[in-house]
Amino acid sequence: MKEISINPVTRLEGHGSISIFLNDKGEVENAYLKVPELRGFEKFCEGRRAELLPILTTRICGVCPVAHHFASVKALDSAFKVEPPSAAKKLRELMYVAYYIYDHTLHFYYLGGPDFIVGPDAPPEKRNILGVIEKAGLDIGKEVIKHRAYGQKITEILGGKATHPVCGLPGGVSKPLSEEKRQEIEKMAASSVEFAKLTLKLFHDIVLGNSAYVDMIKSDAYTMKTYYMGLVDDKNRVNFYDGKIRVTDPNGREFLKFEPKDYLQHIGEHVEPWTYSKFPFLKKVGWKGLIYGADSGIYRVGPLGRLNAADGMATPLAQAEYELMYKTLGGKPVHGTLAFHWARLIELLYAAERALELAKDPEITSTNVRNKPGEPSEGVGVVEAARGTLYHHYVLDKDALVKDVNLIVATTNNYPAICISIRDAAKGLIRNGKVDQGVLNKVEMAFRAYDPCFACATHYAVGQMPLTIEVYDRQKQLIQIIQR
Repeated sequence: MKEISINPVTRLEGHGSISIFLNDKGEVENAYLKVPELRGFEKFCEGRRAELLPILTTRICGVCPVAHHFASVKALDSAFKVEPPSAAKKLRELMYVAYYIYDHTLHFYYLGGPDFIVGPDAPPEKRNILGVIEKAGLDIGKEVIKHRAYGQKITEILGGKATHPVCGLPGGVSKPLSEEKRQEIEKMAASSVEFAKLTLKLFHDIVLGNSAYVDMIKSDAYTMKTYYMGLVDDKNRVNFYDGKIRVTDPNGREFLKFEPKDYLQHIGEHVEPWTYSKFPFLKKVGWKGLIYGADSGIYRVGPLGRLNAADGMATPLAQAEYELMYKTLGGKPVHGTLAFHWARLIELLYAAERALELAKDPEITSTNVRNKPGEPSEGVGVVEAARGTLYHHYVLDKDALVKDVNLIVATTNNYPAICISIRDAAKGLIRNGKVDQGVLNKVEMAFRAYDPCFACATHYAVGQMPLTIEVYDRQKQLIQIIQR
């Protein structure tokens, strides 16, 4: 049996490799996405003072620290039994949608977009932001740099730091927003709306205007019928910061809807010996292995997951684009993995529109931004990270020291689906053992659509992580196997 290795995989956060195994006929027998890194945040959070966790957990990831910060803060709101004032919630959400602006911009232009704008068969040295600027024009490049900076500037104004924010506290935020800074944010948000519209026009012209790309999005190699998960508001519209967790089945019907604190009643976690990332699944269906469909408990999160799990968007321009996506791709739900890219740009538009709404809200400059915490206990905080639903669960002792931590990160939720997507893409694209750089890149596109972050995804599992150590002698003969 022949093995094809893609090591390392490129244009993602973290480290990973793909092993593709071919049989004697040159057909794909199986493919694995292996995550070799282990970071173990859950274990070394134990014993810390609770108020340190919103600072400590931002270091899980330099790309989505805002998501970890507010999932952590919301878990402490719950653990200390305190409801933040309305103005504090709006300030948190304003910073949160600003994070989406810079994060989704990063993925489309730097990570996922080059496959479409430059082309999946283009030379590797061209499939990057410089290739995008060369193809789309220098003016586009300037707008990308400017609006990524706007998202981070808003984060800095509200969060104290552009990358690892420090503003969130149990019961609220550390400081109010001045009128001067509010006006500055409003201007940046208004500009970001126009940038999101420009980005969608680019997507329409280059991707949707190319029938070969549309056929690729709809192709069997990139299609997987699964359950979908995301936070929704009281009208079942997408919400990044707050709401209930809604799960829809492969036919688009509501399957579950629950409060974040009840997540353990609905989500289980499976482990495999060949990876440090866990495999979440819906307990109501069960773990059936790496298969998809209504009989499999595997679900998907992230941009396409959120849009499929919701009934719409809460802002007008994003709603119009939401309707267009489903009309163009054959109705709801859309199961094409590459449609994550379109869904991501719809969310970019929503984030910018929502930022502008919040910046104009009269309450946003209120000085009532924190309520006093109560006694420590146990709490769960959930937000929608750019990559999908993010769970932080803390158990505190009477002195507010951390006894136990469980994290289910967005990429962890998607990991089973990513593994299937890679396997099926490899099976659909590799024929007679013939591969080239373009084919291997198209296999990588199957995971890149999820915008995975393996730096976030590898944490300590319940019990102990499976571990196998193989010891070889100087002649490369296996002499001992040690298993845990």
